[in-house]
Amino acid sequence: MAAVVELIAGSYEQIAFGYRVGTGEAEWTAEALFTHHAHTASISAVAASERFVVTGSKDETIQVYNMRKKTEHGALLHHDGTITCLEFYGDSHLLSGAEDGLVCVWSTKKWECLKSIKAHKGHVTSLSVHPSGKLALSVGTDKTLRTWNLIDGRSAFIKNIKQNAHIVRWSPDGDKYVVVIADKLDIYKLETASLMGTVTNPKRISSIKFLTNSILAVAGDDETVRLCDVDTQKWLCEFQAHETRVKAVDGLIMEDCCVLVTASNDGFIKMWKLHLKEELQSPTLLGEVNTTARLTCLAVWKPSSTQESTESSAAKATTSQEIAQELSKSKRVRIATEEVIMEDESKPKKKKKDRGK
Repeated sequence: MAAVVELIAGSYEQIAFGYRVGTGEAEWTAEALFTHHAHTASISAVAASERFVVTGSKDETIQVYNMRKKTEHGALLHHDGTITCLEFYGDSHLLSGAEDGLVCVWSTKKWECLKSIKAHKGHVTSLSVHPSGKLALSVGTDKTLRTWNLIDGRSAFIKNIKQNAHIVRWSPDGDKYVVVIADKLDIYKLETASLMGTVTNPKRISSIKFLTNSILAVAGDDETVRLCDVDTQKWLCEFQAHETRVKAVDGLIMEDCCVLVTASNDGFIKMWKLHLKEELQSPTLLGEVNTTARLTCLAVWKPSSTQESTESSAAKATTSQEIAQELSKSKRVRIATEEVIMEDESKPKKKKKDRGK
């Protein structure tokens, strides 16, 4: 079961922590790898790819680290506002969202901003890239859920959700997605864009992670982590993970089990072993480390074989059913390289007047 696993966590204290995990023994140990004080405000988001880790902050910057070389790669300076969400697609592209309402698409080859999309009228609160790389979902403080065609950088469709959602996530197979509003999990089916069901958590939800295509780990503003079956909309089990509220959950599939990683305001990062059987049992603690900081976000870095993207023609789908059909044609696509500046698609377009400019 031995494997290379590293944990990266951000904190209110502006510090990013890195730990190398010893996975060969029955009890896992986390050895301090680095502490990096690159930000001038609290860290609000972190994401990991095969080669890179990025951290976003209230200081409006994104810091890039090369995990293979263990070097700092510099800062990305495009957003005007707190960085709220970061997500990689493979190892080739990074998507970022911020309080300025922008979703930016970055190439990791030269760290250029390929697209800058005006995604929401208010803040972008969360985004998620479809496993195919063709689509992204975003939610914001304008009470909308937006689907983006990443091939041409345009809005596929907009759904008014009447409340401000703060988390959105695709399932690993990409056939459904979850939208989190306060303490509620709304589960949608991609093919019809219809609501499959709603599950209510006892507390406001702070973080979620798909462990399988149907099992979702849910952390809220308490010390408990709960596992939910999104297909049946039922809770499977729950366990006390920390002494205070859990801020972030992540996970990885090992050879014979799933490892769930949790981070809390109490400063601890904990690793839990979970056997995904028919009758789920509460996980057992594999190991823990005390950062002594107030943690805000978490990412698991586990190198794997690089998956190459493939060229694909731009998807012209405009309905959820057409998008589902289009996605079945190709598993991987490369995001187009031209920059597209989007206007708010919800506004009626005005005819441009020639002012001689």
